[in-house]
Amino acid sequence: MASLLLSAQLYILEVGNVMNETESNSPNDFILAVKLGSRHVIVGSLANISNGGQNSNLASNLQKWSSLISKQYHFGKNILNYTLKETSPYSSGIWTNWGTNGYGVSSAYANFTYKLSDREFDVNWSYFINITTTLQIESTYQTVSGDVKQVDVIINGLNEAEPALAKQITIYYKLLGNWLIPNATNNYEIFDYGNGTYTASFMASIPSQNVEVSAHVIDQRQIYVQANATST
Repeated sequence: MASLLLSAQLYILEVGNVMNETESNSPNDFILAVKLGSRHVIVGSLANISNGGQNSNLASNLQKWSSLISKQYHFGKNILNYTLKETSPYSSGIWTNWGTNGYGVSSAYANFTYKLSDREFDVNWSYFINITTTLQIESTYQTVSGDVKQVDVIINGLNEAEPALAKQITIYYKLLGNWLIPNATNNYEIFDYGNGTYTASFMASIPSQNVEVSAHVIDQRQIYVQANATST
């Protein structure tokens, strides 16, 4: 998260320095940098929070970002305000739901108002940024012999409702109350279709008729999400 926040800060600083050397009636690059930097901060904050950080980190990082913005444009007034989404299911701009129904979500949402003005122009701009990593899984199994079952898990990852690749996927199955990770002794395999869909399969001795599985995923943006499901 710190590296992402730093990259956003450096980006806006660089654009700000360029703006200092150009005409004051060319604010477009600076405005674009503000929105892109805001997105970087939200992505980095959600990555931190979903991996165990405090929800308050989102507000803290956006406050630092807003303060940084106010110091960059030297031709006039430059103000960035934000509000965190509080409408259910969001709280302090964060929504995490890692359920047992095959669905998981890690999301951050903030609204922004930006004012940029000097002697030649007056910009008032509102925009929102919603970063959402979604995980959908479903699982089936077939009995091979006795308690030995072959379990298949289909994993679909999404970023802002679009198919997205995962950086890391860990599959678990429940046995006698404990969550175990299948390995080579379970003939564990995972196949990447290259479009955000993965299939994992393994064999294990599971006496229960219900086979509970869990997928823990980190996407390419370092955002963590998980989902549990019961195999049929």
